[in-house]
Amino acid sequence: MNFRPTIKFCSQCGSATEQAIPSDGDTRLRAICTGCGMVHYQNPLNVVGCIPVTDDGRILLCKRNIEPRWGKWTLPAGFMELDETTSQGAARETDEEAGADIEMGRLFSVISVPRVAQVHLFYCARLRSEILNPGYETIEARLFQPADIPWDELAFRTVSVTLQRFLEDRAAGSIQVHNIDLT
Repeated sequence: MNFRPTIKFCSQCGSATEQAIPSDGDTRLRAICTGCGMVHYQNPLNVVGCIPVTDDGRILLCKRNIEPRWGKWTLPAGFMELDETTSQGAARETDEEAGADIEMGRLFSVISVPRVAQVHLFYCARLRSEILNPGYETIEARLFQPADIPWDELAFRTVSVTLQRFLEDRAAGSIQVHNIDLT
């Protein structure tokens, strides 16, 4: 399924593009400029976030104040920006959405979501403080005991799967790295 619309005009010279396979050995249709010949690639976006946990095991969730899924709960996450690493992006998103002070841990999950042309990366994180200062994208930031997580009110399948795997790993006493395909 092609999620993104076709690029119709060149970002370099403004000429129209055509769908063709480049002559450089590529095997996929690309938008190629009919004027300057620039090949326009469309690649998945990275969504980065974390699972912030208190020392007593509560998990930080944010209630979304933006679409999609306004009013639903999520882990703090968002699109990675240029000039940052995935873990830096996850920390920035956690600060922007929850105003949380965290100690970033290791990568927990990599989730491929080809349907929406995204890859989600979630890190483990330790909350250093329970003082939260949510930003404009968040209605409310709250700490949940695992038994109290509002499963039916979670915004995204990637968040649900990540939380389920995290809690299973924690119960088993060994946090693993998960590579998940949501097709």
